[in-house]
Amino acid sequence: MDAMVSFLIYVIVAIIVIALLASARMIVIIGGRQVGIVERKLFGARLPSDRVVALPGQIGIQARILGPGLHLFFPFLFMVRVDSLVTIGVDQVGIVESIDGRPLDPGEIFGRGVAGHNHFQDAESFLKSEGQKGIQTETLPPGLYRINSYLFKVTVMDAITIPAGSIGIVNSAAGQPLDPGRLYAKSVPGHNNFQDGEAFLEQNGQKGPQLDILRPGRYRVNLRMFDVKISPAIDVASGKVGIVTANDGEELPENELIAKTIQGHGMFQNAAAFLTNGGQRGPQLDVLTPGKFYINPLMFSVQTSDALTVNQGQVAVIISNVGKQPAVTVSSGELQAETDAAADFNAEKYVVTEGYRGIQRSVLGPGNFYLNLLAYRPIIINTTNTTIDWDDAADTKFDSLNVNSKDGFALKVGVKVVIRILPDQSPYLVSRIGSIENLITNVIHPLIDSSFRNQASTASAMQFLQDRHEQQDQAQKRAINELSKYHVEVLSVLISNIVLPPELMETQTNKVLALQRQSMFDEQRNSEQKRIAMEKTRAEADKQATLVAAQIDVQVAEQIKQKTIAIAQGEGERIRLEGQGEADKILSIGKNTAQAYELTKQAVTAEGLVSIELMKLISENQIKITPEIMINSGENNQGALVQAVLARLLKNNGINLTETVIREPEQK
Repeated sequence: MDAMVSFLIYVIVAIIVIALLASARMIVIIGGRQVGIVERKLFGARLPSDRVVALPGQIGIQARILGPGLHLFFPFLFMVRVDSLVTIGVDQVGIVESIDGRPLDPGEIFGRGVAGHNHFQDAESFLKSEGQKGIQTETLPPGLYRINSYLFKVTVMDAITIPAGSIGIVNSAAGQPLDPGRLYAKSVPGHNNFQDGEAFLEQNGQKGPQLDILRPGRYRVNLRMFDVKISPAIDVASGKVGIVTANDGEELPENELIAKTIQGHGMFQNAAAFLTNGGQRGPQLDVLTPGKFYINPLMFSVQTSDALTVNQGQVAVIISNVGKQPAVTVSSGELQAETDAAADFNAEKYVVTEGYRGIQRSVLGPGNFYLNLLAYRPIIINTTNTTIDWDDAADTKFDSLNVNSKDGFALKVGVKVVIRILPDQSPYLVSRIGSIENLITNVIHPLIDSSFRNQASTASAMQFLQDRHEQQDQAQKRAINELSKYHVEVLSVLISNIVLPPELMETQTNKVLALQRQSMFDEQRNSEQKRIAMEKTRAEADKQATLVAAQIDVQVAEQIKQKTIAIAQGEGERIRLEGQGEADKILSIGKNTAQAYELTKQAVTAEGLVSIELMKLISENQIKITPEIMINSGENNQGALVQAVLARLLKNNGINLTETVIREPEQK
């Protein structure tokens, strides 16, 4: 009990003593989250003129600090100021500036790091190691620090947070000058994404815009040394392609428009590798396909364009602006490719194999292609049937053709042409005319227009209309011949419509109407004839019994007729035979009589023979020879006799010549 009382008395006395000493500033109590800043007032060496913080034995604010606990001082010799610890939060960084130390070297603006100061908590070690005054390259990570707040001014700043889909573009305020001709600082290793400023300087990092970037994340960067700006990453959407242009690198060779391909730069996300491997300044051949890319926009500018889509029934002919220049030699008057160029010279441009500049022989079929439109120019060619119309519809390219016929009529002709280009022939089409549009506008349209103008001028309007098929064939043959030069296959040339002038159409219409009326009349006549036939058939049906009986009577009559004919033929044959005999008799008598006359004529002359015959007639017919009519015929009595007989014969035949006088003409 006495011991306990004694202990309490000692404690109370100690407290009273400490309180008295503390009130007299002889005792300083430093808490667990505090630090004591000591100033020596007497009995020490003076500070050098270039120093503001004292080392041990020097008068002034001491570099050394007091840690937690009781510290006994003579109040007239030392003065202690209690300060709080430096606290750096989890998402913060401490930027340290020293007000004392070795002066900065010429050109430097940040104090270089020195060893042994334990995150600036050992100020004496910092000064003795020739730590430099000014903003320090080293920073304080999250934590509590017992730092001499008089020597080191600590600014607590938020760490840099790069959100997803963004990048941090860094510009250094410290480092070596940029290399001559360069726009951006070269990349150096070991600086841990610019969080180790000292390592950055030790590796000869350069001041200015940095090639290296910060990807999404949290970084404790010395923001007094490095300026960080947040920028969105490059996002190439689906169906797009990114065309990249490098703002730094080697110069492009003369006559080159596109930089050569460089390996190892990770789709331009490693700018340092791009430059190290000889990347060239200017438009790049390589492109960015859809996706997100962490590219330094200071080093590379990216523009997006639509990817090339080749649909079914199409091919893309590629004109390359990159590659070796195809060389040609002149042989036998023709341009031919040298063996090392492996190119064909066709018309105005080259058609070449892969790796050479010009129209590529290989085409791209249906699909999506991420093509660099600066390096390659695609021309879409339809390989299915292409129809070209000349008519008056609103959605067609060309109006109907206006032509004049041989007979002076103005005609409007609607034409439809169907063509096709084979995939392997499309590069040669491009070499000759450039595109389907050029082919249609500059070749096919003038060709078809000229063909039908020429053909119409050689035929009348109606003939042109009537010979439509021949006109088509003639135009198609010409089109096939001409378009084959452009590697185009002509499937058909069709006349869809021919419009004649109204006055000619009216004439033609009237003619057709007349023919239609004639046809109608013919049909009516045929109808009536059929009706008559039907009525006849009906009547025959009604009289069928009578008709059968009549047919039997006809058959009987036919049999009788045949019998009668047979009898008549027999009787006729008999009569013919009898007549033949009689005729033979008469012929024999005639022949004999003729011979007798001939002999008589020879004996008595012709006149005498006539007289004899007349006498026979008079005698046989009892003719009166006394003349009722006097016919004077001169002195020839035989002539008078003949005349008298003739007159008698005429009278017997009903001719009265009583008053007729026949005289011979008078002799002159």
